[in-house]
Amino acid sequence: MYQTPHATKAVIFDLDDTLAPSKSPLDPSMATALVSLLGRLPVCIISGGRFEQFQAQVLDRLTAQEQILGRLHLMPTCGTRYYRRRQGSWSQIYSEDLSAAEKARIMQVLEETSKTLGYWEEHPRGELIDDRGSQVTYSALGQAALLGDKAAWDPDGTKKSLLVTRAAPLLPDFEVRAGGSTSIDVTRKGIDKAYGVRKLMTQLHAAPEELLFVGDRLDEMGNDYPVLAVGVPCVPVTSWQDTLVVITQFIEWWDEGTGAPPFRIMSARPHAARRP
Repeated sequence: MYQTPHATKAVIFDLDDTLAPSKSPLDPSMATALVSLLGRLPVCIISGGRFEQFQAQVLDRLTAQEQILGRLHLMPTCGTRYYRRRQGSWSQIYSEDLSAAEKARIMQVLEETSKTLGYWEEHPRGELIDDRGSQVTYSALGQAALLGDKAAWDPDGTKKSLLVTRAAPLLPDFEVRAGGSTSIDVTRKGIDKAYGVRKLMTQLHAAPEELLFVGDRLDEMGNDYPVLAVGVPCVPVTSWQDTLVVITQFIEWWDEGTGAPPFRIMSARPHAARRP
């Protein structure tokens, strides 16, 4: 597929640990790179956080004209909500909200599973379980935990994987996936990042192979994995610094207009994957 960069109709990014450290604002160099990328093609950000988190981490850091912002697609809470720029402000296009009964059931299971595994934090920094309307998120150390504490809690992902493995069978009507460094995201069955990406494909009249996704949780239990499963070519990263390199390389590739991509691409369809 990737004979030329211009075959790509949009680049999609995860947010935490992809564009910025968890719940932290964009570095100025990343903000500049995103605006530069938006000058060339549409960009979508899809992540587990609320819209307010997108506002604080990304939008408040971007300095761009309305024409550029009009190319930005925002999908908070793992694509269960979708926002576009309309007449100088951000408008919600859809929201796949959970019912009160669904949220109560999810919260009960997350709390009981965490306590059974001995992960329930007695003195968290912020709420342990967050009702995000269209998603429920469990954060093992609390919503406001320090970055260093988050990094140390589950460096190899074993705890999150065990939480998902234990909780998922108890929530058969929901998607249960590892989110950020200490979090588990739960949405209604079939309403995940793949759902959001399909909505984007409709908006852009694009096939999966005409998109490019960059994210840090492409493992099977991660909340980025559904994007890979849809057939979208994916670029794995481990930090925002990795992503900054990918954006820089993509822009150079786009401007040259020819050649193979200068970064590693994963694909659920092996023939679509390319390596430099």
